[in-house]
Amino acid sequence: MAGPTPPGPTPPGGPAIDWARSPDRADRTVIDLEPDSLPAWAGQLLADGYRLALVAAHDDDASAPGGQALRVVYLFTAGPPDSRVELHVRLHPRQPEVPTLAALSFPAGRFEREMHDLYGVVPVDHPQPRRLVHPEGPFPFLTVEGPGVYEIPVGPVHAGLIEPGHFRFSVVGETILKLKARLWFVHKGIEKLFEHRSPADALPLAERISGDTTVGHALAYCLAVEDATGWPVPPEAVRKRAILLELERLYNHTTDLGALCNDVGHGILHAHAMRIREQLLRLNAQVTGHRLLRGGVHLGGATLHTVPDPAHLRALAADIAEIVDLALGHTVVADRFTGTAIPATSAPSATSPAPAACPSTPATSTRSATSARPSPPPPAPAATSWPASCCAPTRSPPPSRSSAPSRRPSPRAPPAPPARPAPPATSRRPAPPAASRPQATAPGGHPASASSRAGGAPSPTGSNSTPTAPSPEQRSSTPRSSTGRPCPSP
Repeated sequence: MAGPTPPGPTPPGGPAIDWARSPDRADRTVIDLEPDSLPAWAGQLLADGYRLALVAAHDDDASAPGGQALRVVYLFTAGPPDSRVELHVRLHPRQPEVPTLAALSFPAGRFEREMHDLYGVVPVDHPQPRRLVHPEGPFPFLTVEGPGVYEIPVGPVHAGLIEPGHFRFSVVGETILKLKARLWFVHKGIEKLFEHRSPADALPLAERISGDTTVGHALAYCLAVEDATGWPVPPEAVRKRAILLELERLYNHTTDLGALCNDVGHGILHAHAMRIREQLLRLNAQVTGHRLLRGGVHLGGATLHTVPDPAHLRALAADIAEIVDLALGHTVVADRFTGTAIPATSAPSATSPAPAACPSTPATSTRSATSARPSPPPPAPAATSWPASCCAPTRSPPPSRSSAPSRRPSPRAPPAPPARPAPPATSRRPAPPAASRPQATAPGGHPASASSRAGGAPSPTGSNSTPTAPSPEQRSSTPRSSTGRPCPSP
């Protein structure tokens, strides 16, 4: 699918194409807009199946094609095949304002708040006009009150490699009434640290953006450089990169499975998941020389010291599957997981923007070949405004760019929400005394496998939370889970 056609004629004398590679990239469209035309274009792209992938501000100096200005780039992507549309909006440095897209896209609201905090670009009529990066002063959490309601604070400091974040749970027994997440405790200035670095020197920085996503960030950085320079990657290197991505996914997902068990009080299975995670980290060190897979992905290729043994991977997969079976077969886990994260269906909002005629002559400038599209609808304005305040390296040299044009199929309708599963037909039985439970052990006194805890009792609390003591009113009530059973005592 080619890029969109402007909803009106292109104004004469618009900005020319300022990148040499656009004529041979039929899957790229770059459009210069005036701020007033932004909501209409964004709404049309979203309606056509594109998603907003990034909003970034740039300080253009006097040597830029349009002169000194603040330039905001809205990147919309779709596929497969890959199709990208960039909307460029140039703002006056003394009055940098753009219409907010928060009513059209949830990610846009976050991008706009970050852009305001770092560059001073004001998203006009934003529904949440407050700081996102380094919030000024304490912003109060919503307080949930009522019989039996108490709060569980988690974070912002967490164990392991994850970034800081504070989560406030308002609960009654096993039922979570409200969850509020607060992030952005750390701003490391990553974008500025990348400036004035050579591509090779910036790769180690990309690997360290987040400790548990070395391959993901390094690959994203390499793909961006390779795309910008026309640097092809050999098929063998693509396969090696896929192996590294899977190894990173495996140890992270195993960690998450253990954390899920721990958060619902099943500490034994969490310990077994960490045992498997350690085996995966050691496997990473064998493959790349680093437990977190640093150095595996590089510009133009990938490097593996060895290939994982398929028999070893199958054994780890069987061990992980056993943990999953034991977790889902336990009544405590089933009670707390059943009915969780089921999306609620609702009718369309009466305030949703309806299709309408587009202005006849918006100020746009199309910078690549386009095809006809319906006129985009203008969004409904928001209510508030922002305050003023294999084992050898595989690499190829970067030759000239060549790319065949491709067309993107029409977007498919979104899938219907999954049906709510029926509660499992299980019954709660009292656990036998600890002395009567057999404990299967391996040499050295350690558990032989995850199945050795089949009759064990779960630990009462999760890893990251410390519930406050319940009041007499809370102890007198008997909250029930989503399955209708009485919830276990804390």
